[in-house]
Amino acid sequence: MGDVLAGIHATWEFEPDAVLIRFERGIRAPKLFQALRERRVPHEALASVTLVPGKRGTVVLHAEPRAGADPLADVAAGQLKEGSDPYRLVLPADRETLAAHHAEALRALLGPDRVEPAARFLVAAPEIPLQFKAYDGKASFDGRDVSFRWSRTGASSAKWKAGDQTFAVSELCGVEWRSPNLVEGHLRLVRRSQDGDPVQADKDPAAVVLGPRYGPVHESLPFAAAVLEAVRNCNDAVPVTVGSGRRDPADIADRIRHLGELHQAGLVTDEEFTAKKAELLAEL
Repeated sequence: MGDVLAGIHATWEFEPDAVLIRFERGIRAPKLFQALRERRVPHEALASVTLVPGKRGTVVLHAEPRAGADPLADVAAGQLKEGSDPYRLVLPADRETLAAHHAEALRALLGPDRVEPAARFLVAAPEIPLQFKAYDGKASFDGRDVSFRWSRTGASSAKWKAGDQTFAVSELCGVEWRSPNLVEGHLRLVRRSQDGDPVQADKDPAAVVLGPRYGPVHESLPFAAAVLEAVRNCNDAVPVTVGSGRRDPADIADRIRHLGELHQAGLVTDEEFTAKKAELLAEL
């Protein structure tokens, strides 16, 4: 067993070649931490390590993963709130000297390739099988197939017409996750056979709609990370970033209608609705 640094909601154990992060599972711990339980992060998966002042008499030891090293971080793409970042260890200020020692020691172990994207995932994704309830259906993943089973009350007519969906990992080349805490939250499977820009998530049979109560971060993000890892292992594929481009007026109108439905369902606040509507209108 290596040296241990116990912080708020997590403990970091410093092994010869990795940092073992164990997350607290108490009711006050972020739900994402409870879902992850623990993660082993090899030194070669890290790009940098910093120690900065925190809030209310704390310091924060923060490790930044390399691009392509952690499927969870890749899918999250900076959308996590600070309090739910699994690479942040919050400590009482009186442990700053000890934290600084560990930060300096860890930085010395980082390799020369730390600024380059990793060629493969080095941090394991959450274990499968996984499932969660989205706004318009139920998503499940068994390691080989991703299945969407549409809800009678939430799914659009387009999805009902398409029917329940099952996608083999071999059909996919990436995963797109937009946080349920943001407007138009969704999880979308990027298919190899996909032509053109995707339609909005509520009409796309390869996507499910997310919201604070439907597919929350601690459920949908580990799911997306597990799918992405399986896709990479199966096809040696690189996650696809889908560009938006300039949309036509009909698409903008559909998105505003969908936004209004989310607003009426309580999935977005008045402020989010107004801001996003203005953003969409500005694209015309």
